[in-house]
Order: sequence, then C-alpha cells, then structure tokens
Amino acid sequence: MNDSENGILEKIKAVDDDKTDEPPMYKVVLYNDDFTPKGFVVELLVKLFHKSLAEATDLMWRIHRGKKGVAGIYPREIAESKVDTGITLARENGFPLQLSMEPDT
Repeated sequence: MNDSENGILEKIKAVDDDKTDEPPMYKVVLYNDDFTPKGFVVELLVKLFHKSLAEATDLMWRIHRGKKGVAGIYPREIAESKVDTGITLARENGFPLQLSMEPDT
C-alpha cells in the first residue's frame, strides 16, 4: 500500500470514528383552558399523538390539574407539525386550545 492509499484510509477511519449527533428534540406542550372540552383533548391525544385511550385520559387529567402537559417529544419538524395540526383542529372545532413546543433539555 502506498502513502496516498494509506492517507485515504486514515481519513475514512477518522470519519467513521466521528459519532453522528442526534437531532435536538422538542416537547409538544398542551395547555389547559376553561373552554376546550375534555373529550376533545382526549380525542386529539389519541388521533394526533397516537396515545391509547387510557394514556390520553390520564394525560388530559394531568393537563387539567397542572395547567399544561407534554403530549410527546419529537424532532423539530415533527413537533412543529403536531403543534400546527393540533391548533388547526382546535380552531376548526371552535376551541381555543393552545399547543406549543419547547426544547427538551
């Protein structure tokens, strides 16, 4: 093996040794309000966040009692999409439900 080939192999090994960073993750947060029905929140958690009925009901009560709750943790683009879709569905049904995303630290 000549020096040129050896240099290429060293560069390939250096690239292989680098670890790929995971993308930053974001929490999707739902906020309690006095107008959005509990049933709508449960349905949203089941359909949009793929929670079981039991998980969705438990989370809805935690949001109701604690004023907010995390529906899921996702990469940025997916979190943005979940927030946008959740707000759109709430508005289409006449509810003021708020969703946001925040970095998962």
